[in-house]
Amino acid sequence: MKKFLALGLVLLVAACGGPKGPPDNLDDACAIIRERPQYFNAMRRTEARWGVPVAVQMATIHQESKFDGNAKTPYQFALGIIPLGRQSSAYGYSQALDGTWEEYREDTHRYGAKRNRISDATDFMGWYMDGTTQKLGISKSDARDQYLAYHEGRAGYARGSHRSKAWLLAVANRVQARAQMYDIQLESCRR
Repeated sequence: MKKFLALGLVLLVAACGGPKGPPDNLDDACAIIRERPQYFNAMRRTEARWGVPVAVQMATIHQESKFDGNAKTPYQFALGIIPLGRQSSAYGYSQALDGTWEEYREDTHRYGAKRNRISDATDFMGWYMDGTTQKLGISKSDARDQYLAYHEGRAGYARGSHRSKAWLLAVANRVQARAQMYDIQLESCRR
């Protein structure tokens, strides 16, 4: 009996740990923060620490992971059937790459930070976008160009690697439009 009780307790703790699936309505900022107030709290802390507006964070997370803390890039296949591994090491809400995540952890001394924890993911985004503002002069409220530098890396953005990628420019425009939509919604739900 004790074994079953212990096993049940372990399963219960495992089921409660880790991120839940994405919020139900990703097109409504107010619904997101009502359903997951911890998301809003994390984003406000990031805005206070790094100066990146909540709406820019939300739009970037929406694009990168659709608010799925366990998001990973798809597998690549040779000949359509032989698995070659994932497209990149991007993981979590922010889709941070292994190397960039380690740089963040060392630079901020947040060695216990996890990519599937919303507070760590938003802090990472704030840190990265703050660095982008310092190095490239991109405004923290410019969701489009912040996203392009986030996706291509600062060096890639500085080289203009995004300019020849029509699909990426279209994505960045959608991120900007979503940030504007979220900003308007956040104003209405704060009242």
